Amino acid sequence: MKGVVTKSTGSWYHVYAENGDMVDCRLKGKFRIKGIKSTNPVAVGDHVNFEYEEGKETGVINQIFQRNNYIIRKSVNLSKQVHIIASNIDTAFILVTIDSPPTSPGFIDRFLATAEAYSIPAVIIFNKIDMYTPQELKIKEELEDIYTSIGYKCIDVSATKNINIDKVKELMKGKTTMFSGHSGVGKSTLVNAIEPALNLKTAEVSKQHKQGQHTTTFAEMFELSFGGFIIDTPGIKGFGVVDFDPQQIADYFPEFFKLKSKCKFHNCLHINEPNCAVKDAVENDEIAFSRYNSYVQMVEGDEENYRTAIYT
Repeated sequence: MKGVVTKSTGSWYHVYAENGDMVDCRLKGKFRIKGIKSTNPVAVGDHVNFEYEEGKETGVINQIFQRNNYIIRKSVNLSKQVHIIASNIDTAFILVTIDSPPTSPGFIDRFLATAEAYSIPAVIIFNKIDMYTPQELKIKEELEDIYTSIGYKCIDVSATKNINIDKVKELMKGKTTMFSGHSGVGKSTLVNAIEPALNLKTAEVSKQHKQGQHTTTFAEMFELSFGGFIIDTPGIKGFGVVDFDPQQIADYFPEFFKLKSKCKFHNCLHINEPNCAVKDAVENDEIAFSRYNSYVQMVEGDEENYRTAIYT
């Protein structure tokens, strides 16, 4: 029987079967020895085939259908492995907060570049706008100017004050969408505002460290009453990019990609080469320095500094 994986707890998978049943399934052993490098060979959003175990209400997954796309990052504890956050996504929403907790431009850019690499449309949600100071509002507006000029849709939201929830819902109707971001940015609170019946667990942000507490342990997919599905994901501290060829990273920055043909060298890395159209655009404020800085960090494999580079 066919179904879609709605939750993975490591060894068991909740599968929403095509007949409407929710079935707990395990993975047939052969999938674990096929040389799959990810820590989770089956991800939330995967379309699978399973068979019921004899005399039981549980099932065994025996086939994983080809994914349309997926979003992936380096595994936290096993740097040589990767973790598939979710698959078969129509739109990926990244939730951003300027403070409590702060979301660095480097984190935003890594998420967007990964979405570009795996052909997933991305939308930026600036959450908690009812709490911003005048200085924080100015920073938000500067970031929105950067990303809207590139072509990304940005939405100002307050999950607690019900600001622009309808705009987010409109983009979710009939689609499989994913919410991602740091712990504490309000992913679960926003899901509850969009679909109150889900009543997901939420927690306060630590005032001392301005960091959120993990309330979502595993990625989980929920059906929406107005059509479609939402995947709520655990809070991410860092976003390590995976298997990016340095020569291709600029292609995942749309404003860089538009200029690459104007560089003197066809294999220009936009770092040390002369007559580089991208560097000229940075110098002329046509490309944001924060975006260029994120790009250089990705090319150079800097997996630490992007987390702490906040706003200048």
